[in-house]
Amino acid sequence: MRALNDTVRAAIFAVAISLLSACGGGHGGGSSSSGSATTPATPAGGINLQVVSFGDSLSDVGTYAPIASTVGGGRFTTNPGQVWTQNVAQYYGDTLTAAYTIDLTHELKAQGGFGYAEGGATVATPANQNDFLTDVIGNIEMPVNQQVSSYLSAHTSFNSNQLVLVWAGANDVLRAGTPPAATTTVQIAATTLAQLVGQIVQNGATHVVVVNLPNIGLSPEGLASSDGGANFTQLSELFNSTLTSTLQTNGLQSKVIQIDAYTWLNGIIANFQANGFSVSNTGQACDPKKTPDDTSLLCSPATYVSANADQTYMFADDLHPTTHLHSLFAQFVEQQIAASGLGH
Repeated sequence: MRALNDTVRAAIFAVAISLLSACGGGHGGGSSSSGSATTPATPAGGINLQVVSFGDSLSDVGTYAPIASTVGGGRFTTNPGQVWTQNVAQYYGDTLTAAYTIDLTHELKAQGGFGYAEGGATVATPANQNDFLTDVIGNIEMPVNQQVSSYLSAHTSFNSNQLVLVWAGANDVLRAGTPPAATTTVQIAATTLAQLVGQIVQNGATHVVVVNLPNIGLSPEGLASSDGGANFTQLSELFNSTLTSTLQTNGLQSKVIQIDAYTWLNGIIANFQANGFSVSNTGQACDPKKTPDDTSLLCSPATYVSANADQTYMFADDLHPTTHLHSLFAQFVEQQIAASGLGH
């Protein structure tokens, strides 16, 4: 676990209180769209769709922005850049904002957005940020099963004019430990995620994107681990194979669009310079000496290792993609969706 420096925590709260008092409340919807472009009149995808997103920090559009934005952060990337779900939403003529944001009383408040993904979330286990966020935020993030339940409680069902994005499981792998116990933990998480996808489909969703896990062993955190990431790689592969087999067993493979993030990221790393990066998976864009608690959630241009690090590095911190990597992944997802017959 990483404990947040008391001085940093105090500074965040002091600034947060002053800013929130000045604007008259703790609503964070606006800050979650920092760095967003205006929604195009004619979407690049050739079709207008409302995007709904479930998952973890890889897809979080600003759950913790009301606090994190006080130091220039807001999302788990090189802020103020966007994450892939925002880019995909714009491609289809939508603007994705957070469904819930944190307030200073350590509670999640509904904001009306459709970005349900929350940093720290697992597939279905109880909230456990397991790092500095406990100090600042508390253990309040919704696991994906609760995200889906919250959506259905508010909106009853999905519809054919929506594109539902599902990407989760990374936190389950990161917290699983080592085999044999980790094997059971990861298999249960993947099986449960497939069941949640089934619930989404059964409740009316006709365009559902399911993303598998990237090779977590190739992240900077993985490379820095005692085994060089071997355990994370093994568990990532186990999660993916279990997810795929369960989707197939449950008759869902033909009803969803599966995105192979594992193979895609391996390819980007192998050809990082051809994809516009000068640093691959061996470094991070957010300077650990300048970024509060070395997390991309609190990363900003002032804490980059260089002025254009959000474009030249693959990873913002030891786990999360930079703006450029998010952009490339969004393009890949859009291409895969188009290949399924939806959009151009």
